[in-house]
Amino acid sequence: MNKSQTNRQLGYPADARLLLINADDFGMCHAINVAIFRALTEGVVRSTTLMMPCPWALHAIHLLKEHPDLAFGVHLAVICDTVDYKFGPLTPKEKVPSLLDETGYFYSFERMAEFLAQAQLAELETEFRAQIEAVLAAQLKPTHLDWHCLRFGSRTEIFDLMIGLAKEYGLALRVVGQQSIEQVQRQHLPTNDYDFLDSFRLDLVDKSGQYGQLLRELPAGLSEWAVHPGLGNAELQVIQPSGWQVRQTDFDFLVSQEAQNIVKEQGIILVDYRQLQAVWRSA
Repeated sequence: MNKSQTNRQLGYPADARLLLINADDFGMCHAINVAIFRALTEGVVRSTTLMMPCPWALHAIHLLKEHPDLAFGVHLAVICDTVDYKFGPLTPKEKVPSLLDETGYFYSFERMAEFLAQAQLAELETEFRAQIEAVLAAQLKPTHLDWHCLRFGSRTEIFDLMIGLAKEYGLALRVVGQQSIEQVQRQHLPTNDYDFLDSFRLDLVDKSGQYGQLLRELPAGLSEWAVHPGLGNAELQVIQPSGWQVRQTDFDFLVSQEAQNIVKEQGIILVDYRQLQAVWRSA
């Protein structure tokens, strides 16, 4: 894999260190919406992704309409984080039964294996399209597609479906895993050169120190961080009792002066998906 391919396609030197910091889960709840908006306007985050099936999507849409300069994509959501905070499809439920658990909502993360074993590709496509079309119907202009909590496993056809939808709708796509990265780059489409960082996989202890080290060691080429800022208030603690600290510590670093200082000192170039989208559209 040619690490300079994406840099060249985006108009940067081969040795440039590009970083795309995307805040996932816009629309999940108020505490997350507020944190993501602040991380976009005050911090080092450069794009976000909108979860249309969630209760606070309308609030997120309102913020995006008020600030059309913000880059955002569609966070395709067919998995719920926890068993107690549930949401379901935009498609009528009778049209996507294989995506739903016995309560009529999306499966929770802990039941991923059950979901993957029964989810029908045609029904996934129907729901993914519904979520993309809902964003477009709101008169918004997304930049890319990514996904929420979904682990493809052996269901590589789900990723292939996303590639097709991205191309059809003129969007870029987040890519996971070296095999998929190479698959996409062989099509001469720009994507992250390395498997993206999921902030839920970082240790909570001295997370700012970990982030600082990752910035200082950032390689040449395009890296992506999938971060999850949130305000660890009562709302978020109830919704995600085991995850709110991840979100609070993400937020603390992403809006810190330290983060901005390190990015500047290291000469890191922060990009967003608009730059990738332009190439995907012209391919």
